[in-house]
Amino acid sequence: MIVSLVVGKRTSESVSAVVRDFHQRTGGRVLRLITSDELPAYPEAIRAAYGTTVTPPPTGRPGRPPGPRTVLPPEVTYATVHKVRENGRVVQVDTRVVFGTMLAVALALAVSTVSRVVNTCFVERHNGTDRNRCSRKVRKTYAFSKDWETHRAATMLSHYSYNFCWPVRTLRVRDADGRWQKRTPAMAAGLTDHVWSVSEWMTYPAVQRK
Repeated sequence: MIVSLVVGKRTSESVSAVVRDFHQRTGGRVLRLITSDELPAYPEAIRAAYGTTVTPPPTGRPGRPPGPRTVLPPEVTYATVHKVRENGRVVQVDTRVVFGTMLAVALALAVSTVSRVVNTCFVERHNGTDRNRCSRKVRKTYAFSKDWETHRAATMLSHYSYNFCWPVRTLRVRDADGRWQKRTPAMAAGLTDHVWSVSEWMTYPAVQRK
């Protein structure tokens, strides 16, 4: 399920924006395990979003007192995928723990229903789905975007309609009669009980007023 999205280059600013947005949308809840590639901007973005500022008390000793620092909750566990390449080919994939412990990573993977290793395959697979749903992302085509705002709008439309309008084969479940029931990511997350049409999703009020 796509929870947060920032359209643009993978800069430190965009990484910080997407982590902050995710933190806000999930109510600050700490995930059991956070994974990513080794983009250097992620650790600092995670620390800024989930950490708290702590100012050590004065020690009474001579010298400059220690300044405030950002401390992460002990339950924050973050690991990255490290790919070893030879002659341009990936020959080995390792796990590197950035925050937390290897034991915490192993425990999170043990209770996971989707994976037993740290990976980025879900994001990478969705990139392929996004290119299929939005022709502006297809390589070597005349359908590429000519205007940035239009590209951003098309990307938002493709990603967020995916949550409610796109039944994912691997999310389907059998009903009491043994028949397969289609499910979207939003249905799997418990946000809705049916597959939305595009028109239903497009006309749904963005702001709910009582």
